[in-house]
Order: sequence, then C-alpha cells, then structure tokens
Amino acid sequence: MAQSPQFSTPPPKTQTTVLSFPTPHILLITLNRPKALNCISSAGHRELDQIYTWFDNEPTLRAGIITGAGRAFCAGADLKEWNNATSAGSSDKRQPMPRTGFGALSQRNGPAYKKPIIAAVNGLCFGGGFEMAINADLIVADAQNAQFGLPEVKRGVVAIAGALPRLVRTIGRQRAMEMALTGRTVSASEMREWGVVNRVVAGASSGDGSAEAVLQRPVVQEAIALAELIAANSPDAVIISKQGIENGWTGLGVREGSEKLQQDWGDKLAAGDNYREGLMAFAEKRPVKWVPSKL
Repeated sequence: MAQSPQFSTPPPKTQTTVLSFPTPHILLITLNRPKALNCISSAGHRELDQIYTWFDNEPTLRAGIITGAGRAFCAGADLKEWNNATSAGSSDKRQPMPRTGFGALSQRNGPAYKKPIIAAVNGLCFGGGFEMAINADLIVADAQNAQFGLPEVKRGVVAIAGALPRLVRTIGRQRAMEMALTGRTVSASEMREWGVVNRVVAGASSGDGSAEAVLQRPVVQEAIALAELIAANSPDAVIISKQGIENGWTGLGVREGSEKLQQDWGDKLAAGDNYREGLMAFAEKRPVKWVPSKL
C-alpha cells in the first residue's frame, strides 16, 4: 500500500500525473493521460519539471520511478497540440520545453539533478517517451506489453530531445541507425539484448489506470524493488556515484571524469554525516542509520 510520508515542502499540485509513495523514500510518478497514450503536452512538460525539482530538493526522497497509466508508458509528444500550433493562421503557440528536455527527463543531467530515476515501462514507449526512458538511470520493462521505438521519421519530424546521441553510446552506430531511420518497433527482450533495458519482467501489466492497480503491476513492483536497494544505501554516496557515471555519459574521459568527481564532491562527501556513519557502523558491526543528504 502506498504511504504518505512527511515532507519538508508539499509536493506540487498535478493535473496530468499522479504522485504516490510506495515507501517513505521512493516517489512513484504515473503519467495519467491514458486515453491520449500519455502523450505529453506543453503543460505536462512544465508539470514534470516542477515534480523533479521538488523531488531533488526533498531530503526524505532517495529514488524515483516513472510509469504510465493504461496501455502506454508514453507515446511521445501531444501531436494534436503540435499540429494546432503549426497550422497556418493558428494563434496557438507551443511553449518551449524546460531545460531538462522532454518530460523534464530527456536532458536531466548535471549536478543539479541529483537523484536516480527508474523508468518502469509498462507499454508503448515511443518518440519522446523513449527519449525520456533512455536517459533514465535504470529501465525495467514489461515482457509482453513494453514496446520501444522512434517513429518520428514516419511523421516527418526528428527525435531532437537527446535520444539520438545517447543511442549511439548505448547500442552502437548501426543499431542506432536502424532504430532512427526505419522507425521500427523494438521489443523489450531485444532492448535488453542491446543493453538499454536492465530487467524484463513477466506478467502483463493491467490496463487499469487506478493508482492501486498501477502499484501492483509486476513491472512497477520490480522497479520498487530496485529503488529500495538504492534507498538502502548512503544517500550521499548514491548522489555522487550517479554524478560519476553522468561524467562519462556526457563525454568526459576516464581521467578527466574521475578528477572532476573528486574535485567537485570529494570534500563534500568526507564532511557529511553519512560518510562518518557508514565507517562507524562498519567498525562497530551494527546496522547503518543513514540521514537525509545535505548535498
């Protein structure tokens, strides 16, 4: 059963998402436009940016999960809104995405974006939805229903929110070209073979979009299990380890990335309560008691 922990500041009010807390340290974000296949509008991008900003700054939370209500994780941009904004004579204007990119996740990189996000891909993960997922820190996919793709070329547009360069680094040039140029759909098992997906979970996700049904999905339960493993570790060490991997993800070499990590975070880690607590608990052979990160 989802819990309602106490926060230093209240969560943002939402219209296109549902927020819940499977444990006191885990945030579950459910995209909640099932009839629109959870396509994200301009307002949805801003809402998600507010959620992630709050999440990163809320001391009690240590890991986040994003999934979708209904049969889609996220099928990309709201093309109806896009079409209205680009139609001749239209007075509608598409608002720019936040700096954090599509769904406030596709460009969520750097020291300001501290905490890990797990994508629990329950169904269709196309276009911008895939651009979000590939920049998540871990991906868990429904074996039967999860489908991945970049169908932009079929609609005369291009995936420009970060997926194309990330694909090259993750799966190599030829596979990235196959996805981007053919627009074909790729299964969860193939994505795991290619190294994009961490875990594929058997047991089909229910189409029921209720909060309780979403929480009980096998793919979400597996994501929660991973998040609990993360949340059991030092919050400071998780934040800094994530940043170390980000340094490589954004193109720094081994020596440069390692030196930058030490320069940016070494003293802060050593000055923190969790650094001392971890060493003392080990020396005293007792369970560790982490405190909220101050990083």
